[in-house]
Amino acid sequence: MEETILMTEEKMQSSIENMEKRFTNVRAGRANPSMLDGIVVPYYGVDTPLKGLANISVPEARMLVIKPFDRSCISAIEKAIFDANIGLTPNNNGETIILNIPALTEDRRKEFVKQVKSISEEAKIAIRNIRQDSNKQIERLELAEDIEKQGLNEIQELVTKYNKKIDDLLKIKEDELMSI
Repeated sequence: MEETILMTEEKMQSSIENMEKRFTNVRAGRANPSMLDGIVVPYYGVDTPLKGLANISVPEARMLVIKPFDRSCISAIEKAIFDANIGLTPNNNGETIILNIPALTEDRRKEFVKQVKSISEEAKIAIRNIRQDSNKQIERLELAEDIEKQGLNEIQELVTKYNKKIDDLLKIKEDELMSI
């Protein structure tokens, strides 16, 4: 039973980590190289992550500069950024690509808040699914009734703990998005 509870906690922790990773992709008006993490560029027939093809720097709070290692792939990088539909327009000067991050409007901020709420709700659903699987595992062990009940209670405590973590992280991200 202890092994089941440890596995449950590991799975719930990975759900939290996944949610945090997805939160970083929701931008808060500041330039961050992680905004480009999901972008892959076709390079000599192979889909390559953008980070593998270029240096990405943040010279100003609202600007990203992408300097490709190979200048011949600038147009492919530009196209990949357009296709990623991240709301940024690349400007190419022949050697680098500059992405200016526009200031967020109130409506855009609210859209992002809805997006992070949706991500956090998906994390809570994942936690509930993990609880359901763990409860079934404990019931399959055919333990004494009081020990089984204790195991189910421990799992419920984990659910409560991780749901609170999700709510706390959501609040932090909402505050970050709504601050100007």
